[in-house]
Amino acid sequence: MNENFRFNARLLLILCGSQEMKKSTRFNFVYAFFLALILILGMILGVRFLKDQGYTIQKPNQANTNSDRRVADILSLIQNNYVDEVNSDTLQNMPIDSLLQQLDPHSVYLPAEKAYAMSDDLEGNFEGIGVEYYILNDTLFITNVVKDGPAFNVGLKVGDKILKIDTVQVSGRSLPQKDMMGRLKGKKGSQVQVVIARRGFPQAIPMLIKRGKVEVNSVDAAYMLNAETGFIRISKFGANTEKDFVEALRGLKAKGLKKLVLDLRDNGGGYVTSATSLANHFFEQDKLIMYTQGRNEPRTDYFTTGGGEFEQGKLAVLINENSASAAEIIAGAIQDGDRGIIIGRRSFGKGLVQEQFQLDDGSALNLTVARYYTPLGRSIQKSYKKGYTAYKQELEERFNDGELTQPDGKKVDSLQKGTVYTTPAGKKVFGGGGITPDVFIKLDTTGYTKLYGKLLDERILFDYTFEILVKRYSANNLNQSSSQFQISETDWKDFIKYAQNKGVSANSKVFEPSKTLILSDLKLMLYRFYFGDQGYYRIANQTDPMIKSALSKLQ
Repeated sequence: MNENFRFNARLLLILCGSQEMKKSTRFNFVYAFFLALILILGMILGVRFLKDQGYTIQKPNQANTNSDRRVADILSLIQNNYVDEVNSDTLQNMPIDSLLQQLDPHSVYLPAEKAYAMSDDLEGNFEGIGVEYYILNDTLFITNVVKDGPAFNVGLKVGDKILKIDTVQVSGRSLPQKDMMGRLKGKKGSQVQVVIARRGFPQAIPMLIKRGKVEVNSVDAAYMLNAETGFIRISKFGANTEKDFVEALRGLKAKGLKKLVLDLRDNGGGYVTSATSLANHFFEQDKLIMYTQGRNEPRTDYFTTGGGEFEQGKLAVLINENSASAAEIIAGAIQDGDRGIIIGRRSFGKGLVQEQFQLDDGSALNLTVARYYTPLGRSIQKSYKKGYTAYKQELEERFNDGELTQPDGKKVDSLQKGTVYTTPAGKKVFGGGGITPDVFIKLDTTGYTKLYGKLLDERILFDYTFEILVKRYSANNLNQSSSQFQISETDWKDFIKYAQNKGVSANSKVFEPSKTLILSDLKLMLYRFYFGDQGYYRIANQTDPMIKSALSKLQ
């Protein structure tokens, strides 16, 4: 993935005050911001067994809607289950959010809607019509149609615009995202009528779509980097991640795979059982993957069972400052066991196990009950002694003190001043917060300017891509010249005019420092529009410094 493409949005999110750790690098902002404005339609809300970074769901407590009663129930759960000893008297008479922030940054209260959404996101499938969209000029512009989903089967296409949902005219109205979701989602078997506009067709087209099950693959991309080396990117650890990974790996093996680059950058975690199942494919039988332990949770060891799909081949794992929890479990096990090489930047440092306690109204308490440890006993969790706000700003501090951007050998990495562990092969590794890579690749800040941040913040890059570029370039154009294709100078000049017409008060000279970066972004968004994540990563990886390092180290 293009490193510039990640940094800029990460810094922009810092400037904007985002509290989402996964969205703090530039790529992840662009990509996640893209996904935040799209919808895999039609979720069915149901609470299922959940282990998001260690979550499990218990039977409902006898909590009622009275806030005082709810606080009392939460205090009881803390007293009986929290990872450390706490003085519950000091937590009395606090609002719920403030109360939990006194514990740690990852113990949170989730209203019912958020609790359900978290479960749905990780389950790996939804019940809906299976599209992604972007709101372009107050119109739902389709950016992806899930193959073999309900919308795909009735002929909905990328580039279509939804004008009407059932009897409601939606085009030209500034409807909030939640209102769109409310009109489009529904149970399997239910129907939704949409009216679309399609380029080249003079009249609007009505479509009746029966909602159904939509499979969401947690493997974003899988392809061969060269004759022997495969690339697999995993975006999160959901219920189907192991299955998705095995299918992808077997497909690449058939093409000659002997070495693997596993990309876990910006992977914020997911089900811990999914992570341990995946780790099983890289080790022989009876290898310790990790263990958990807490005040009320006895030590639990996770061992491999053998029979993995990739126990012997050369392996490189890519991580960055937004790789967290389950992703860190994989990286830590591979590093501690001398199984492969870790490349990138120090991971986030999320090593607290949450158990999800469901309350009777559908809301939930995600309470920390234990900590993760790597096989050598390293704690993954970074310190939160300075408080909630400082913890949320920790990635910004890494940037400010140079840890993310200094050349290898000069970086400031506080972990290297702490406890040192030694792997069986004699390699020194560090504990106390996140996984420090074996090979450091600095964050490239080239091209980031205030103007560029404004272009991202006001969605001008997206608007120009979907409103202008997709009309100029077809999938056939891009596919025939993928190795040489570049955004033209005419496109660049038109982009400047487009941005100025959108209210960006800057002359062409002000755009120049970010020109290379902007053109790269536009190209990548075009490829994702026409070829999905697979096409996006094929292009992005051509100039990615971590990919180049991995290929070199795996020779």
